[in-house]
Amino acid sequence: MSVILLAIKSRTAFKIMSGEKRYEYRKRVGKNVKRIVIYSTLPVKKVIGEAQVLDVIKGSPMEVWNSTKDYSGTTMDSFFEYFKDTSIAYAYKLGRVSLYKEPKELSDYGIYYFPQSYVYLEKD
Repeated sequence: MSVILLAIKSRTAFKIMSGEKRYEYRKRVGKNVKRIVIYSTLPVKKVIGEAQVLDVIKGSPMEVWNSTKDYSGTTMDSFFEYFKDTSIAYAYKLGRVSLYKEPKELSDYGIYYFPQSYVYLEKD
């Protein structure tokens, strides 16, 4: 099972940490992901915590929205705007989350650039 680091907008990252958002939407996903390490983008620019991945949901944007909307942490309009040019949507179903007591730098993970999508930290 793999561990990935995702760059997530700060407001969204803290919704994940609070439990308000239990799904993280992506146009592409890593293989066999068991845990996501969360890099919070501007203004935080730090790794703030991690989330367990329980499942990956795949389907049309409408199918994914209908099965995840209650804990999406976003609006329907924002969701469909994000997936407007794709026929397949993915959602990481998140389990237990951990907020780090001390945020970490990307360099603590050997990463020296801003990840556009995801970066494997551990891969099987």
